[in-house]
Amino acid sequence: MTENVEQWWRRRQWSKGVPVPYPVGRYRADWERYPVLVRQYHPDLNHGITLSQIPPAADVYLLWQCDSGHLFIATPEEQRSRPGGARRRSVWCPHCAELAAPRRIRRPEPDAGLHVCGHARDPRRIEADPADDRCYLCRRLDREALKRDQLVAMATPGARAAVSDENGTSGRYSWQCTAGHPSFSATIEKILGGKRCPVCRHALSGAAAVAVGEAFTSRWAPRPASAAEPDLRRRLAERLDVDLSANAVRVAKPFHSHLEVWPDIVIPELKVAVEYDTTGRHGLEHVGPREASDRRKDRLLRAAGWEVVRVRCGKLQPIGPYDVVAGGVSDSVVARIIDRLGEIRGSLFVSAYLR
Repeated sequence: MTENVEQWWRRRQWSKGVPVPYPVGRYRADWERYPVLVRQYHPDLNHGITLSQIPPAADVYLLWQCDSGHLFIATPEEQRSRPGGARRRSVWCPHCAELAAPRRIRRPEPDAGLHVCGHARDPRRIEADPADDRCYLCRRLDREALKRDQLVAMATPGARAAVSDENGTSGRYSWQCTAGHPSFSATIEKILGGKRCPVCRHALSGAAAVAVGEAFTSRWAPRPASAAEPDLRRRLAERLDVDLSANAVRVAKPFHSHLEVWPDIVIPELKVAVEYDTTGRHGLEHVGPREASDRRKDRLLRAAGWEVVRVRCGKLQPIGPYDVVAGGVSDSVVARIIDRLGEIRGSLFVSAYLR
């Protein structure tokens, strides 16, 4: 049961039998990779308890204050999982996030009465066929029912798509391609119009033409997020006689609707991917759910016969056996990466590519 920080602290004092159940700095390593949360937490707002005394998994309500001065209550788990898909600083505060993306308020329509069927009239819509006493909604439901019958006929063994009803009132269905990729949602009209599985559609532009584990150049790969990644690539090219032109690796399972992943640096000769990780300008990158995405990406690469070396900066902890903790790009970091390559593929094999 979630409780406030004062009650939680007193209960821990009683259960451990000591006045300070968790010493200051006990959980510093777990919190230091979240610089935004360190800045939002204030001991004077939380019974004088420092953030490094609170386990990240503690089921306790804490009071936080964002840079704009908003006060809000959240548990450690809620705060650590708060950065989601949005890439803006406001997502760390629920009040700032709501102000940045306010909810759309629909104004009530004037009362225009009801059709004989019981559906409300829409004063903005002109009925196309005055002889048809059915309202627009009734005619639309009849059309969707006809298309639904056509789709059921398509859903036979060996057909292109299989369908299962999610919400019959909205006309949206779950579809799965014959390749067995995860289901995707689409309207009946889009499916009849030829909409394909997004994984298959993306794979046609490159990933479908190469085997699992092969490196290639993909049009879907994003641009470098910072100047540090090209700098690290240049320094590695000066030390290793390898081809660093590829930007993607084919994997067996979909990763964010793609059958490919995009490491920062791809070394096909060694089958090693090098990643440069920082928390970013607003502390949003490679933390919380995005760290979970990084771990899944590494698992897909290892399943394809590759290994990953991550350069972890900005208080980020290692998440793999060959990660390098550093403060930035330097010649010493490049030397440590080459040492890691020797541990992965063998020093004699890697030395053959040294310039």
